[in-house]
Amino acid sequence: MATKAEVTGRVVSDKMDKTVVVAVERQIRDALYGKTQKRTSKFLAHNEANDVRVSDRVAIVEARPMSRRKRWVVTRVVEKAKEV
Repeated sequence: MATKAEVTGRVVSDKMDKTVVVAVERQIRDALYGKTQKRTSKFLAHNEANDVRVSDRVAIVEARPMSRRKRWVVTRVVEKAKEV
């Protein structure tokens, strides 16, 4: 069995039921000038327990398609957001 990709990112939206939007940042290097840039990708991830909040750092892993855009599942909370 092939291993599934796991990435960590920050939750940017939790308004949907059992779904969160996770923003994953990565750095790329410009081919011509060599300057590093931050690129952000947003993934819809399944959150069965509805316990993840905005600004939490979470780990998500690839899963079967659950809807048109939802193909990731929240596996664990890496870091909880600071309470204000």
